[in-house]
Amino acid sequence: MAGATGHCLPRFIDTESMKTITTVPTSRHSLHNTTFHYRYQSCSLSMNGCQGDSPLPVGTIQSRTLAPVPSPALAMDRLNSAISELKSNPPPLTSGIIRLQVPIQEQIEAIDWLHAQQNLLPRCFFSARSQKKVSNSFLEYTNGNGYTSVTHNLVSVAGVGCAVFFRHLHPFSYNDWRSIKRFLSRECPLIRAYGAIRFDARANISSEWEDFGSFYFMVPQVSSKVVILRKEVSRTFILSNNHSPCKTHWNLAVKRALQIINQSSTPLIKVVLARSSRVVTATDIDPITWLACLKQVEGENAYQFCLQPPDAPAFIGNTPEQLFHRKWLNISSEALAGTRARGRSTAMDLQIEHDLLSSPKDHLEFTIVRESIRRKLEAVCDRVVVEPMKTIRKLPRVQHLYAQLAGTLRSEDDEFDILASLHPSPAVCGFPTEEARLLIAKSEVFDRGMYAGPVGWFGGGESEFAVGIRSALVEKGLGTLIYAGTGIVEGSNPSLEWDELELKTSQFTKLLKLEVPFRSKIEKLGTQLKS
Repeated sequence: MAGATGHCLPRFIDTESMKTITTVPTSRHSLHNTTFHYRYQSCSLSMNGCQGDSPLPVGTIQSRTLAPVPSPALAMDRLNSAISELKSNPPPLTSGIIRLQVPIQEQIEAIDWLHAQQNLLPRCFFSARSQKKVSNSFLEYTNGNGYTSVTHNLVSVAGVGCAVFFRHLHPFSYNDWRSIKRFLSRECPLIRAYGAIRFDARANISSEWEDFGSFYFMVPQVSSKVVILRKEVSRTFILSNNHSPCKTHWNLAVKRALQIINQSSTPLIKVVLARSSRVVTATDIDPITWLACLKQVEGENAYQFCLQPPDAPAFIGNTPEQLFHRKWLNISSEALAGTRARGRSTAMDLQIEHDLLSSPKDHLEFTIVRESIRRKLEAVCDRVVVEPMKTIRKLPRVQHLYAQLAGTLRSEDDEFDILASLHPSPAVCGFPTEEARLLIAKSEVFDRGMYAGPVGWFGGGESEFAVGIRSALVEKGLGTLIYAGTGIVEGSNPSLEWDELELKTSQFTKLLKLEVPFRSKIEKLGTQLKS
């Protein structure tokens, strides 16, 4: 609502009983819904859902739809009346969420709405990829080889504040998953918990990632769900760009990894090494504006996300890779490996595609990823289908080797097992997983945090997670940390792998203007002032 009217949403608090009702505007396509969470705690004291007696269900989870209205102003009037009625006649419950929604005919953009809530934290944003349904009943499919598909509408969700959040320093566990699920319901599919999980919960947490804990999820108090629209690119000056590791140390790390991989005594076949680049700009980068601009880089072929706890940096990303999507018992995942740039002409693009398809090094890396995911799905699914086995997935800037996997879970309770087994995948860690994780911990001198970890949402009957790659941590006054990684297997070349890192991070840096003369002028001016 605030993005459409320019006014902040009110919070309605019954000070006598401390029963709090908060507004949550949402929309799907041109239809807007305004939602309220009814909970028994002050808005300023959000509850950590990981604390307390998690096996006990909450008192109620329900949605109520009011009559549609043409404008946000009329919706507020209608919602105010509904809130007053609820406060006058509260349900006889000790806990729960009541969602009130009013369809609105006026269009509101989620990313615009979120940008207007600049001072409201925590906040989250998640945008699905374009969904393409194919004849074999797979949930999503995107490729460049002419398969018949039908594109569905793209939906994004933005939220601020939290009715309840879930955070802890210990690794994400089955009990934590149950704590989240008790606040969700099949009957209320738009009540969701959005968040992310660390790449390696056993690694030490650095200062920039402290507020995220080992995992962080939130059920937003206020959210907006709409079709996403394109944004204009915002530019600034890059004053410095420092890589960790630098190229010299990167070359040494890759060579050491290759020495281990080539030893006959080691089971290690692949390890994914990553780089963190601290970019300092002349002006602070607005993470929400940057996120809006990133949509133009990969179009509708990438997930977009933002997660920012209170007093924390913003973790944003534009990732093409799905970890899994579950709807009821149906689940899909995908294998993505090998990266090449797109060609400047059709002929050059096809040649690059052919080189990627015929590369022994990339075939090995891709096969490791695909077969690992297949085995993990087969452990909890009655039937797993892989189709296509290997093809090219073309994005606006890059192209990858790609396969899609789909199966049927034996139980919806297997969702936690799927999440725990699919992450970390060989695409972001290596194979075997534990040997690769140990080498990463020994080789990398920075904290990955949520980079390369699961990012997405849990719902009552549906959940979806992307892999948090092509991502950055944006902190006011301290610049931005941009993350990228690349798979090291037998035949890898350190210089070529570094070039792949540059290609992956360019989706962020190309939106910023690097102008060395500008920096030189600043240094020259400083010298003149001293003299």
